[in-house]
Amino acid sequence: MSTLRENWRVVALVVLLVVSATALFVPGVPPGTSADEGTTVGGPQTESATQLTNLNYGIQLSGGTRLRAPIVGITAEGVNVTANDATQLEQTVADELGIDTIDIRVRPISNDRQMGAVEVVTENVTQQELRAALEASGHQPETVRDGVTRETRQEMVETIDEKLRTSALSGASVQIVNVPGGEHFVSITAPDRDREELVDILNERGVVKIYAVYQGGEDDSYVREEVLQRSQMDDVSAADREGVGWAVYITVRRDAADEFAQRMVDAGFGNGARCENYNHSDIQQTTGDGCLVHTLNGEVVTARGVRTDLGESFANGEFANDPVYVIPISNEAQDPAEQANEIELNLKAGQLPAPLDLSEDSGASLDPALAEQFKQNSLLTGLLAVLAVSLVVYVRYKRVEVVVPMVVTALSEVFILLGFVAFVQYPLNLSHLAGFIAVIGTGVDDLIIIADEILQEGEVETGRVFQSRFRKAFWVIGAAAATTIMAMSPLMVLPLGDLSGFAIITIVGVLIGVLVTRPAYGDILRNLVLDED
Repeated sequence: MSTLRENWRVVALVVLLVVSATALFVPGVPPGTSADEGTTVGGPQTESATQLTNLNYGIQLSGGTRLRAPIVGITAEGVNVTANDATQLEQTVADELGIDTIDIRVRPISNDRQMGAVEVVTENVTQQELRAALEASGHQPETVRDGVTRETRQEMVETIDEKLRTSALSGASVQIVNVPGGEHFVSITAPDRDREELVDILNERGVVKIYAVYQGGEDDSYVREEVLQRSQMDDVSAADREGVGWAVYITVRRDAADEFAQRMVDAGFGNGARCENYNHSDIQQTTGDGCLVHTLNGEVVTARGVRTDLGESFANGEFANDPVYVIPISNEAQDPAEQANEIELNLKAGQLPAPLDLSEDSGASLDPALAEQFKQNSLLTGLLAVLAVSLVVYVRYKRVEVVVPMVVTALSEVFILLGFVAFVQYPLNLSHLAGFIAVIGTGVDDLIIIADEILQEGEVETGRVFQSRFRKAFWVIGAAAATTIMAMSPLMVLPLGDLSGFAIITIVGVLIGVLVTRPAYGDILRNLVLDED
């Protein structure tokens, strides 16, 4: 028992090695891995059936695509607009600019915002035009600038993340990247995926609208009213059913079904309606009783009437008992299945607050075969680094009993670091592997300092002498570790891409060394030195 107590640092090292081995090799142990295959759920799909570890690889080691593009938009700030006036201002500015209201976002005064803001998220409007439109509506913006508000950037991240998780591109990540000059980019990383797959999802905002078009204006003119919004939907699914064809089935929330039904009755659809000659750009050319219109990104998917039995269910309240609303897909569509699935995806994930300017994309793609070659070369580089360090240490001491524990301890540090990376599912790229090599180098440097301090000052006669020399060496390596951490900290927190990953791996490796592996090596060396005496 006393032996274990004296060598508790070695025991701690062994325990961490066992924990790291579990995190690395036992399927389903790290969060987000499959218990069946031991691979990341939603992560890279390459080698999913044969991957031996739970390590998660980034695009540089698994292949894939990284897009980095700015958000399209201009923003007028310092606009005195309240929540009650926001909708009217949105419509007024849209009319002045000749654009759809889906391209206007009004953020009124609130507890978090002392002055309102108006965003236009289309490339067809200039700063001068937006300022003129606001002045024409009686508002004087303080500034008009390129870009969008912080709220819109956050909504972009959340919506894109939801789209990627809902689509086949699971495992992708999205974040906002700041660059010098104050410009903001959306950075999206999709391991093991090609650029076309990613662009297909991001190229369209996914704005789905459901309108009722009916005679309700002055002189019985037609008006267009949005009658069902995403917040009122409980479930959405696309299906191909016999007799119906491809359609999107929307389950309206129970607490919103009565309100929706009443809107339909107020629009005159309580007894059904015929829809004829609908024209989305000029609704006054519509003929018939009225239309239910479904649009995707401003383009009409279908414009249809209302069956008599459906209209009666709105009027008598039966719709609320089975509140399923159907968006049929025309058989004349180029690909009804693809269109139905696209509407389903966009309704589930929500629309992008603004489009991305993919023409300004500064990202990159990497073929999985080339990434696999990088992975093999990185492994070879690591092995060569270990071999070189071992030879240098052996030449320095020429004592196997000193060199072997030193090399094994250094490798243990790398193994524990790999276990940490596997457990937190941090995606490894080339910069991180450079961090591992840096950890090997700094780790062995510190172990040499310990060995030199203890072995080069004469014989170690007692445990007290050993502890004195070890503490002296440990103060040196502790100060060096603190310096390394301070130097790397700015790289870790600043948005510097791959350099941040290098800094994170280096700092975690240094902490593992100082807290675990260096003290454990001291215990091992003490046993060897004192046994020799």
